[in-house]
Amino acid sequence: MNSKALFDLTASRYMQHANPGIATLTRFMGLETVEHRAKGCYVYGPEGEAYLDCLGGPGVFTIGHRHPAVVEAMHNQLELMALGSHILLDPVMAEAAEKVAALCPGDIQYVFFCNSGAEAVEGALKAARMHTGRPDFVCAQGGFHGKTFGALSASGRDVYKTPFEPLLAGFTHVPFGDESALVQAVTDTTAAVLLEPIQCENGIIIPPAGYLQTAREICDRNGALLILDEIQTGLGRTGRMWACDEEEVTPDIITLGKALGGGMMPVGAFAARPAVWDIFEENPYVHTSTFGGNPLACRAVVSALEVIVDEDIATLCARRGEHLLAGMQQVAAEFSHVIAQVRGKGLLVGVEFPDSDIANLVIAGLIQEKILTAFTLNQPKVVRLEPPAVITEAEIDRVVQVFAQAATGAAELLQL
Repeated sequence: MNSKALFDLTASRYMQHANPGIATLTRFMGLETVEHRAKGCYVYGPEGEAYLDCLGGPGVFTIGHRHPAVVEAMHNQLELMALGSHILLDPVMAEAAEKVAALCPGDIQYVFFCNSGAEAVEGALKAARMHTGRPDFVCAQGGFHGKTFGALSASGRDVYKTPFEPLLAGFTHVPFGDESALVQAVTDTTAAVLLEPIQCENGIIIPPAGYLQTAREICDRNGALLILDEIQTGLGRTGRMWACDEEEVTPDIITLGKALGGGMMPVGAFAARPAVWDIFEENPYVHTSTFGGNPLACRAVVSALEVIVDEDIATLCARRGEHLLAGMQQVAAEFSHVIAQVRGKGLLVGVEFPDSDIANLVIAGLIQEKILTAFTLNQPKVVRLEPPAVITEAEIDRVVQVFAQAATGAAELLQL
C-alpha cells in the first residue's frame, strides 16, 4: 500500500473510530502521509519521506528516536519479563529508582513510577495533601500539568478546563513570576505550591531570576511544600539536568515524564525528599499503579538515564540551543513586523507571533518543507522548537532558513 492510500485508510479510521477533528486538521495542514518509523531526529513515512522532528513529542525525544542503547536494553528485558507480579520485589524498578534519585536535585531520595506526566502530578498532589494534612494548592496562571482531573485543576487555560467544570476545589492561580501574588496566596491551609520552572505550554515563559528561590522561601515560611513540574524541562532539555538547577533550588517533590522513558516507553514519576515519604509508612499501598514501574518501562528508564549522563545530553542541549536561539533571533530581527519575540533555554525555544493565524501559517510552511513543529497548547500564537539533542548544527541551520521562508510566505499572504 502506497503512502497516499495508507493515509486515506488511516484518516477514514480516525473519522469513524478515533478523532475526526484530528483527521480533518491533518488534511487541512497538508500532512497527507502517516508516520511509519523514526530514527534520531527524523520521522519517516511509509515510502521513506523524511521529516525533521522539531517538536519531539513534545519534549519526549531528547536523546532522539530509537536510541540504539535503549532499544537493545528493552529487547533484552522483553526476553525476561515485561510486566511485574506486584508480589515479588522488582530489581529493575529498584535500580531505576536509585538512578533517578541520584540525578535529582538536593536530598530527593524516593521515587514512585507511573505511566505519564499527568499521573505523576496526580501523585504529587495526593502526597502533598496527605503529608501536610492541608487541602489547598497555589498554582500559576497559564501553567500546564496535564489533563486528568487533578492536573487539569492545577492548570491554567480555560479552553481545556471549562467543559469539565466543576473541577477540584482548593486551587488558587496567581500570575507566573509575580512574587508578591505568591506571598499573598500562600497561607496556613496551603499544602503545596505547584510550579513549572519554565512554562512550556504557555509559550516558553521564563520567570524573573530568583523567582524559584523566592517560592522556596515562601513555602518554608508557611509550612507548605514546593512541587516543581520538570516533566518537560527536566533531564537536560534546558541545558541543565533540571531547570531548577539554574537557581540551585531543591523542591520537596519533583515530577518527571516525557524524556524519562528514553522516547521508547510512556513513563512518569514523582520523587520526593525523605520527610514526604512518610505517606507510605502506615500503608505502603496507599498509592499504587497497575502498570506503573513495570520492568520493561524501568529498563528503558535505566538505559535512558545512562545515555543522558554518558553522552552529556544537558551540555549538548545547551550548545545546540545556543545555536538555534541565535539563528531564530536573527530571523526575528529580519521579520520584526511578523515575529514578536524569540525566547528559550537549551533546546526549548518559543517563537511568538502577534496572533495565532500567523503562527499557524508558519507551522504549515515548515511542514510543507518536512519540518515538524506545533504551537504551545496554552498559547497558540507561539511556535515551539524542541528537537532532539542529537540534531546537528547543519540541521539547525536548515530549520532557521526554512523558518525565515515560512515567515516570508505568511507575511506576503497576510499582506503584513
